[in-house]
Amino acid sequence: MKQRNIFSATLLFVASIASFSQLLISPALAATIEEKTPEEVKGFDIAARSDRSDRGFGDSEAEMTMVLRNAAGQEASRTMRFTTLEIPDESVGDKSLVLFSTPRDIEGTALLSHAKMLDPDDQWLYLPALKRVKRISSRNKSGPFVGSEFAFEDFTASELNKFTYKYLREEACGELQCDVVERFPRYENSGYTKQISWVDTTDYQIRKIAFYDRRDSLLKELKFEDYRQYADTYWRSHRLVMKNMQTNKSTDLVYGEYKFGVGLTDSDFVKGRLSRLR
Repeated sequence: MKQRNIFSATLLFVASIASFSQLLISPALAATIEEKTPEEVKGFDIAARSDRSDRGFGDSEAEMTMVLRNAAGQEASRTMRFTTLEIPDESVGDKSLVLFSTPRDIEGTALLSHAKMLDPDDQWLYLPALKRVKRISSRNKSGPFVGSEFAFEDFTASELNKFTYKYLREEACGELQCDVVERFPRYENSGYTKQISWVDTTDYQIRKIAFYDRRDSLLKELKFEDYRQYADTYWRSHRLVMKNMQTNKSTDLVYGEYKFGVGLTDSDFVKGRLSRLR
């Protein structure tokens, strides 16, 4: 799940906005740039800067703990390993794998994700109790992942060209200033009509996302906390807090230290290996 989404830029004239954005966006989007409003162009430019500030990491691995909390505050925890393979081509999404190690009843459960742009993400769930791999259909990606407040679609990379954007405003976010950008899923069957992101204007890292359901009501808020920088380049949040604003349930993802350049390849992210993972 990539933690990079949005960037900030100041432009003097609408004409210069359009020409600058054409350098950043994909050829398919560049063809329609003349039709975009200044707010849409600026929103995309903010997203592009944030997204590209994290390019080039190659692959990564981290251990993490998932803490599920009900409305009464009762907690349950699970541990897992999260690996990511970056795909350099921006027209192709990254690949990721989540493998559970505890508790015993879900040990070996694995979620493999291949992020797409306009097509539904490819996702497969391995259930060791059933000893089978289940493909997650495009219509089920808005469902909860292993009882958490994260949906299946939240566990794929938030690729730049999966959304359209609209700049809203700049405002304080804690001790920082943030650009606030609205983004709309371009892919079918998303569980969200829109998302609103807050990204700081200092390091260009996302600080919060508000998710709106298919009735356009606020459904969830995700906060990114405890950012740390690796190799003086890559920022990673070590605590993600997803709160369901309608049920008051929440789920925390608490990450250990990230490892980069661990030698992952495409062969580590094929569904045929899910049943053999340990």
